[in-house]
Amino acid sequence: MTATFYNLKTDGSFFQYLNRKNQYKQPVRECMLRTIANLEDMRTTEHRPGMLLGKIQSGKTRAFIGIMGLAYDHGFDMVILLTKGTNALVKQTYARLQEEFKGAIEHDAMRVFDVMSMPENLRKYELSQKLALIVKKETRNLDRLREAVMEKYPQLQDKRVLFIDDEADFASVAYEHKRDNNIKQMRVIASKMNDLRKMLNRPAFLQVTATPYSLYLQPEQMKIHEGKVFEPIRPAFTELVPVHDRYIGGEVYFDKSEKDGHLASYLYHEVEEKELEVMKKMDGRRVKMDRLLTQKNISNIRKAIINFIVGASIRRFQQRLKGRREQKYSFIIHTERGKQAHSWQAELVQAFEALLIEGAREGSKELYHLVRESYDDLIRSVRTLKKTPVPEFEDIYADVRHSLDEEYMVSSIVNSEKDVNELLDHKGELKLRAPMNIFIGGQILDRGVTIHNLIGFFYGRNPKSFQQDTVLQHSRMYGARPIADLAVTRFYTTQKIYRVMKQIHEFDRELRHAFERGGHHQGVVFIQRDLNNSILPCNPNKILLSNLTMITPHRRMLPVGFQTGYKTHIQKTIRDIDQFVDRVRKNARISKEGACLIPVSDAKKILTLIHATLEMEEGHDFHLDEYEGVLDYLGAESGDEPYVWLLTKTNRKIRRFKQDGKYENSPDTPGKGAGELAIARKIAQQHPALILLRQEGKKEDGWRGSSFWWPVIVAQAETAPTVFANKTI
Repeated sequence: MTATFYNLKTDGSFFQYLNRKNQYKQPVRECMLRTIANLEDMRTTEHRPGMLLGKIQSGKTRAFIGIMGLAYDHGFDMVILLTKGTNALVKQTYARLQEEFKGAIEHDAMRVFDVMSMPENLRKYELSQKLALIVKKETRNLDRLREAVMEKYPQLQDKRVLFIDDEADFASVAYEHKRDNNIKQMRVIASKMNDLRKMLNRPAFLQVTATPYSLYLQPEQMKIHEGKVFEPIRPAFTELVPVHDRYIGGEVYFDKSEKDGHLASYLYHEVEEKELEVMKKMDGRRVKMDRLLTQKNISNIRKAIINFIVGASIRRFQQRLKGRREQKYSFIIHTERGKQAHSWQAELVQAFEALLIEGAREGSKELYHLVRESYDDLIRSVRTLKKTPVPEFEDIYADVRHSLDEEYMVSSIVNSEKDVNELLDHKGELKLRAPMNIFIGGQILDRGVTIHNLIGFFYGRNPKSFQQDTVLQHSRMYGARPIADLAVTRFYTTQKIYRVMKQIHEFDRELRHAFERGGHHQGVVFIQRDLNNSILPCNPNKILLSNLTMITPHRRMLPVGFQTGYKTHIQKTIRDIDQFVDRVRKNARISKEGACLIPVSDAKKILTLIHATLEMEEGHDFHLDEYEGVLDYLGAESGDEPYVWLLTKTNRKIRRFKQDGKYENSPDTPGKGAGELAIARKIAQQHPALILLRQEGKKEDGWRGSSFWWPVIVAQAETAPTVFANKTI
């Protein structure tokens, strides 16, 4: 950091007021100061802005408001705050700035305006104050801004201006299907911004986002047609917003969830693809409205709604027990963009509600069993919290019946600007009208609009190719969450979507680690295989995020979610694998750990044979070319001949499913963390390791009565974090 950082003052009236009001912690204060120091020392433009990088729902707004205060104290006169193009977000931003700068506004030191409703006759007195203008990123708003600066109030041209682009994702639209149209739209906005910048005296630019991939991972230029080039945005500097203690993100949903018995291991519920089909449109042949509480093909949405009611009841009971105010809770259903689907889903939810209310008033056995099943599911995670009271089933059942009888649940469709505005409160945040609120639609997921106390998320948006920033925007279960709320939270999606979201989380995590290690220009390698099966550097903008593998030191890679072929079909192949493994081990020197170095080519032959013996279940895959590509890359990374450590174990009797009903995913860690994985990580220093586990595959363990080999690749310690693109655009 430059010496300027140490000369910055923190006792200016704006920052001092904000700091006293918000009690910023030291890491956050330092992030704000470093950002201002960089903005003072570096020339930033709309094409080379400063970057403030946070996580989804992690306090980015709080951070940039603190930066605004510091900017006002250090000679900036006006902040132009660019927001995403929804009135809901403008309303929320306006309310937030009015609240945060309340003291300065009351003392006539500052004014906040939505540029579209800016007064026609601002006086010199008002213009002499610090200004904050909220501007939607669309042409009419930018035209109004230009008109204000150029024509109505030309004295603004001499002000020192800081542009803050909130939820900066100009570049991300370049990856949508209407690519040319989007780039043209981006060019119009960018050119208007450029024209405005030329009028101003030393403007500075800061972008704020949680999804910077489209900014960092762009081609150097993008042609629209001959003679027209879209100039990509490249950050001049990147500052990471510190993550607060209460933040719940991908680490919980995708990393900690793999630890058996951890609270996070109970969060995810798998939804079958065919159930998403049922939710697309009304079909009387598939759904009988009078049998919703028993029908099998809608079991997950039924479970999700009842879990939400029971989860909210558990939390409200706990709050009542502790003498605290009972909170209101929310649940999101987001599977389709179309309004027709939303109407059908609303009809479905309301029909569920009517049947549940009827069951509550009659005390039906059906309702009793549904609530019991839900309670048993949720209470497992509640019990992981030592200081949280665990209510008895009968108390919760009584509360659920009371909640239904008193109509504590309300559902709302949110799929247009009008709907969102009707649902916002005075702060521009989503109103929770009743103790249990179900929101159906897509518009609500526009990032930035706050949804409080979310404990259920039913997600099914399944585009052909997932985009990193789109999927992360939709991850509304991220954010500041009390741990007791998390205990009754459930996330419902298909195995395929869950797997892609996990990959995106890993990509996101490694990219952040690269920034922390010294910037995005070092630390992450992008590779792909060409038509000749060679490993090549990969242009990051071509990555299809549903087809990438994140390779990090000692990362393991193994097929999960499969059944073996039938014994008569695979017996000969298993014998071939047995003989091949014996042969390569006889020809190699065995280490004291029982491993031997073999050529990568031999390891690939073994994988090819194993691949033919396994049948992957829906939503799971075992792409042979991906595994071979990773082995080729890791083998070549050693700098010597491409070799891999082979570690084999036989006579294994693992069950196909774990106790919680999920597919077994740790055949290499028998005895809780001990076993082959520990050995493989010990020996995999310069070379990768391939663990081969020969399972007996007995019928009583869920298999088909045939032996089979289960492969696990372990990356070596000495490898750079790598994004392997199995398929590219």
